[in-house]
Amino acid sequence: MRVVFAITEADPFLKTGGLGDIGGSLPAALKKQGADVRVFLPKYSLIPEQYRREFKHLTHFSIPLAWRRQYCGLEEMTYQGIHYYFIDNEYYFNRASIYENYDQAEQYAFFSRAVLESLAYLPGYRPDIIHCHDWQTALIPLMLKEFYNKEPLYFSLKTVFTIHNLKYQGIFAEEVLSDIIGLAPEMFAEKNLEFFGAINFMKSALLYADRITTVSPTYAEEIQTSIYGEKLEGLLYQRRNNLQGILNGLNYDLYDPDRDPYLIVPLNSSPRAKAENKGYLQGILGLPIQKDTAMLGMVSRLVEQKGLDLLAHVLEEILLLDVQLVILGSGEQRYEEMLRYFAGKYPEKMAVRTKYSDELAHLIYAGSDLFLMPSLYEPCGISQMIAMRYAAIPLVRETGGLKDTVNSFNEDTGFGNGFSFVSYNAHEFLFAVQRAIKLYTEKRPVWNKIKENALKSNFSWERSAQAYIRLFESLL
Repeated sequence: MRVVFAITEADPFLKTGGLGDIGGSLPAALKKQGADVRVFLPKYSLIPEQYRREFKHLTHFSIPLAWRRQYCGLEEMTYQGIHYYFIDNEYYFNRASIYENYDQAEQYAFFSRAVLESLAYLPGYRPDIIHCHDWQTALIPLMLKEFYNKEPLYFSLKTVFTIHNLKYQGIFAEEVLSDIIGLAPEMFAEKNLEFFGAINFMKSALLYADRITTVSPTYAEEIQTSIYGEKLEGLLYQRRNNLQGILNGLNYDLYDPDRDPYLIVPLNSSPRAKAENKGYLQGILGLPIQKDTAMLGMVSRLVEQKGLDLLAHVLEEILLLDVQLVILGSGEQRYEEMLRYFAGKYPEKMAVRTKYSDELAHLIYAGSDLFLMPSLYEPCGISQMIAMRYAAIPLVRETGGLKDTVNSFNEDTGFGNGFSFVSYNAHEFLFAVQRAIKLYTEKRPVWNKIKENALKSNFSWERSAQAYIRLFESLL
């Protein structure tokens, strides 16, 4: 089985979030399942030079983009047994940022067309499936059917499109249809690409891809409703028989508490290792070193999606409990200012850092007893998986991948690896925190059972890769 990935981020070349984790981890997991996977990425100038100097130039050719003919270089690097191909065009990819550019419709229409054109230049490799990710590659299924339907190389090629976050769809002016994509005006219709007077790249993939996936089973159900569907719920419901949620995995090599270079003590080295890492975290953040006080942690973008409104309503009540709270993240100014205010008011109970540090993130996972994720919505989420790996018990709202990975602990059965609440309500969130702190303080054997359950949870990419392999086989 030969699978091409079209994606805009892949660790270690470039990563801004969870998409980069998937681009770097899922191809390797699929390879272990027997698939021959090749990955296509833009050749961003932001890719570190240590990798760029290893790229080998294969060929170059022109890309048709409506009335344009644009240069495309094709470069290759094999990394950890995976062939990565880089689409080279300095006009589009020599930028200070990879997203939010003024011409991003043209930028990623070019990348999508370039991936398809490049397939003709891979000697001895004829893919069975193109796996496209998010709106930046959403035009590929459309372009495949509209521009390549008479070419033998592409006859049997199937497409899978993965939604990582439905909120970001690639919505542009009507002129993009003819001036950039190169399609006839008739395609500007509700049954095609028209979307409330504009063009919607993601909608094209939902119409034309052979299969649609998203990053958790619950999110796949949620996006078929008006609450989470971002005005595409009708189309998603129509295609429900071709829509599947496959939970993302976690890179266990990257998040390994026994070999993590940022920790002062490997977590499994002794029964006191968790407390020692907590004490170190308290020390570097200027908090009193109180190893028996419950440490609450958050590593998050400070935006509404992450439940900051709920936290704002009950933060003072949480801080009146016997806890310390540490938060790492940046985002909206109103949330940053709110958190700084409370950190200043309760300097012995709360610490906030708004400049991201990977080292501090790992230390928070290792030092926290309870990890907070009161999200409004969460397609999959990775922090709750990392937290459990580091024996920090997640407390989440039951939405998307959080619902699929965290089971609220039941004292009668001993089942459950965390805490959860259902409604997007500040006091439901508070009650869940109070319950968790009560167990931590008064029933330490019960707490240790929850921690044991969390550490046994399996979120490896192997399980996710097996689900994708079954999906690919159903197409072939």
